[in-house]
Amino acid sequence: MRTTFDACRLPSFSSESPTAPPTLVWETIDVSESVAIRYPVWADGAAGRLLEALRGAGARLAEVPVRDLVKWVGRVADRFLDSGDPIRHKAVDLMVPTAGLSKEMATEILIGMARDWTAERLTELLRREFQDPAVLDGFCRLDEGRSVRARGPLLTFHVGAGTVPGVSVTSMIRALLVKSAVLLKPGLGDVVLPVLFAEALAEEAPELSDAISVTYWPGGSSALEDLALQTADAVVAYGGNEAIGSLRTRTPVTTRFIAYHHRLSVGLVGREALTSEVAPHVARTAARAVSMFDQRGCVSPHVIYVEEGGAVDPGEWAALLASAMADLEAELPGGTLTAADASAVHQMRGSAELREASSGSRVRVFRANQSFWTVILEDEMGFTPSCLNRVVSLFPTPDLCRVADALKEVGGYLQTVAVEGAGDRLPMLAEALCRAGATRVTSFENAPWPPPWWHHDGASVFAGLLRWIDLEETG
Repeated sequence: MRTTFDACRLPSFSSESPTAPPTLVWETIDVSESVAIRYPVWADGAAGRLLEALRGAGARLAEVPVRDLVKWVGRVADRFLDSGDPIRHKAVDLMVPTAGLSKEMATEILIGMARDWTAERLTELLRREFQDPAVLDGFCRLDEGRSVRARGPLLTFHVGAGTVPGVSVTSMIRALLVKSAVLLKPGLGDVVLPVLFAEALAEEAPELSDAISVTYWPGGSSALEDLALQTADAVVAYGGNEAIGSLRTRTPVTTRFIAYHHRLSVGLVGREALTSEVAPHVARTAARAVSMFDQRGCVSPHVIYVEEGGAVDPGEWAALLASAMADLEAELPGGTLTAADASAVHQMRGSAELREASSGSRVRVFRANQSFWTVILEDEMGFTPSCLNRVVSLFPTPDLCRVADALKEVGGYLQTVAVEGAGDRLPMLAEALCRAGATRVTSFENAPWPPPWWHHDGASVFAGLLRWIDLEETG
């Protein structure tokens, strides 16, 4: 049976809004053999009415206590975490064809994302970000002679990349917590969770039903996109460099623009982790870090540097990693690849196998026959970006401290570095990685799931969204 999913959730245009609902024309895209998505085509008049309604809802949202926002969002998170809730089943069933994931991976991603949307985690996020979260509700006296107030944008326009489902929801939640109405254009691979989240939030908190709109359209093709860039108070954009650059040039200089452009991550394994007892465990956690999101996340390692001189040498550890990748394929199968993605994997494999066959080469290729995971052990230090979809290159290194120098060429894109086995060298190594451009140093186990309060790409979670107001005492 063929399913059509409406990749759109509009405000209810309640009686408090003076704006009448627009009349829309819809178009349909086939995203798989079993699922099509339907989205509205936005003419100038309809786009204007939608944005006017959202700005009105943003003004009303300013009066809602932040503790209530946390509570309501947390209720939705609890529903996605409840294995018996129909909305969770609907989300997983639709994420499989729309995002090209296996059912097992879709479930894993949904649980991992929703954990960070719970009231407990959001309360901790606010506690870490603000000396007193009440500054979002009104002026608070924080030091002698001064009170401060934090205000979010009236309306924030979010543009999602669509590579990892759920990222757009996290972006929406951040805006809601600072009392900003939200217009979200999700990427094609992330249309399901934002729409279902917005629908569930309207059920749990009717007060917010007019404050969120989610609607897909092909990037750069909508009158709504042009008007939103001109009228939103802040723009949050995820995507490749070209897409980010286009959005930035079309956004007024007075509008806050928060960009999350193309990033890549790597892993390091030191001698201390290359013992016969520890090495298999590290290989398993590394395999999961590489394979999570089918390697499409900015936190997914492209390459892993393995230190020489341990009890387990880089070649032996490559075999352990390959074994772990094969085991994980049975637990969390890879998804469906497009023809272009499958071709990229075959090309990267083929190039490595040609080098493996060369006389005197120490290159080794470990690969699956019925799936796409691939481990390529290179013969000398370097950096080769992955074609993604569980293809990882391993580079031997005589010393972990040399890796930072090898990464400087990609420093502008470097994000997460997972480190195991550095021992007491970790502080010095972290400093070197920081200078190379890394913004997060962690373990393989934690790499796929940064906490809600992480400094995403080196910035505070709410830094670009907030405007601070100082009230200075006089007399």
